[in-house]
Amino acid sequence: MRILVSLRILGLLLTLFSICLLPPLLLAVLADDDTVNGFVSAFGITLLSGAMLWLPLNYTRRELRIRDGFLVTALFWTGLGLFGALPFALTESLQMQPIDAIFESISGLTTSGATVMSGLDNTAQSILLYRHILQWLGGIGIIVVAVAVLPMLGIGGMQLYRAETPGPSKDSKLTPRITETAKALFSVYLLLTVACALAYVAAGMDAFDAVCHAFSTVAIGGFSTHDASMGYFDNTAVYLVCSLFMFVSAINFGIHYTVWARRSPLIYRMDSETRFFVGVLSVCIALTCAGLYFTGTLTGSDAFVHGLFQAISVTTTTGFETTNYALWPAFIPIMLVMFSCMGGCVGSTGGGIKAMRLMLIYKQGIRELKQLLHPHAVIPLKVGNRRVEATVVSAVWSFFAIYTFAFIVIMLLMMATGLDFTTAFSAVAASLNNLGHGLGDVAANYSEVSPLAKSVLCFAMLLGRLEVFTLLVLFTPMFWRT
Repeated sequence: MRILVSLRILGLLLTLFSICLLPPLLLAVLADDDTVNGFVSAFGITLLSGAMLWLPLNYTRRELRIRDGFLVTALFWTGLGLFGALPFALTESLQMQPIDAIFESISGLTTSGATVMSGLDNTAQSILLYRHILQWLGGIGIIVVAVAVLPMLGIGGMQLYRAETPGPSKDSKLTPRITETAKALFSVYLLLTVACALAYVAAGMDAFDAVCHAFSTVAIGGFSTHDASMGYFDNTAVYLVCSLFMFVSAINFGIHYTVWARRSPLIYRMDSETRFFVGVLSVCIALTCAGLYFTGTLTGSDAFVHGLFQAISVTTTTGFETTNYALWPAFIPIMLVMFSCMGGCVGSTGGGIKAMRLMLIYKQGIRELKQLLHPHAVIPLKVGNRRVEATVVSAVWSFFAIYTFAFIVIMLLMMATGLDFTTAFSAVAASLNNLGHGLGDVAANYSEVSPLAKSVLCFAMLLGRLEVFTLLVLFTPMFWRT
C-alpha cells in the first residue's frame, strides 16, 4: 500500500478544491455580506492543508495500483466532505453545528441534495452558489478533472477512474487515452450545464437562479436556492426544461459523447441500458400521473405536469420538488422512493443501483424461467448482441446483496435513534440512493434528526456515491495486506 502517494494525491486535490472557494468568496466581497470571513478562513485552511500534504511528498513518483485508487477515492470524498464543511461552520450567521456543516457538505458533494438548512430565500447568495458548486463538482467534474490532470503530474489516473466507476460498464475508455476520455466526459458535462442554464433563462429564471439550478440539475443533485425548490417558480416551462435535463443527465455520458462524435442519435435507441431506463421511467411516469388523476389529487394538465416532473426527479435521484409530494396519496411517494433505487444509467451523474444492474437481474430472472421450461437448453445471457460473462452477473448479484444488507442495517440503526419506520426507510433510501428528500419527519429537511442519525446518513451518502464496494473494501483485512 503506497500511503505516501495517496496522501500526496489527496493534498493535490485539496489544493485544487480550494480554488473552487474563490467564486463564492468573490460574490461575498461584491455583496459585502457577512460570509466573507468564513470563506477567507476556509480557503486558507484548505489551501494550507493541501499544500502541507502535497509539497513535502512531491518527490514520490510511484505509479498507483488498483487498491491505491480505492484508498485515494475514499480519502478524497471523506476529506473533501470535511473541508467542504468549513464555509458552513465558519460563517457565524448560519449558526451551524459541526455535524450539520459536515452533513450539508457531504450531501452536496455526493449529489444527494438532503439539507439541514431552511430560509434559503433569505440566505446569502455566496452560500447558495457554494452549495451548488459542491454539487456540480460532486456530479462528475472533480473526478474527471483529477483523472485528466494527474497523469500530467506523473500520477496515474486510470486507477482513480476504475475506482470511481465500479460495476458493469460498456467500455472503460471512450478514447485510447484515459486523459482524452476524461476530457471528453467533462466536455459533455460542461456543454449540458451551459445549455441547461440558457434554457432556464429562456424559461423565465434570472441569471443567478439559472446558473445555480443548472449546476444541480446536470449533477442530479437537487439543491435549490429556494425553500420551495422548483415550486417557487410556479412555471410550467421551467418544470419541463428541468425534466428534460434531469432525464438527459441520467443517461450514460459515454453514450452522449458517442452520439455527439458520430452525429447519430440512433445510438440511444441501439443502447440496451438506455432503452431499459426509458421503459422503466415511462412506467413510473404513467403510474404517477394516473394515480394523481384518478385519486382526484390533481386534475387535467396539473396531474400530467407535476406527475411527469416528480417521477423523473425522484427516479433519477435528483430530488427537486414542484410541490410537497409527501402529501400525495401514500402509495405514490412510496412507489417513487422505490423507483429511486434504480437511479440513472451507469456512467451518469445519477445515484441508485443503476439501470444496467437491474436490467441484468431482470434478464437473469427471465433466463432462469426459460431454463426451467427447457432444462437442457443452452440459453446465454446477452445485452444487445454481446454475451454477458457469468462473472459479471455474479458481481451484480453480489452488489445487490451487499446493497440490500447495508440498507437494512442502516435503517435499523436509524430506527434505533428514535425515528419511525417511514422516516427511517425513506431517509436511508434518500441517502443511499443519493436522492435527498425523504418522507415523514425528513420530508422538508433533516434539521430535526439527531446528530448520531446525521452521522449515519453521512456514511450512507458516501456509501451510495462510491457504489458500496469502493468504500466497504477498505474495511476488509485483505485490503490492507501488502
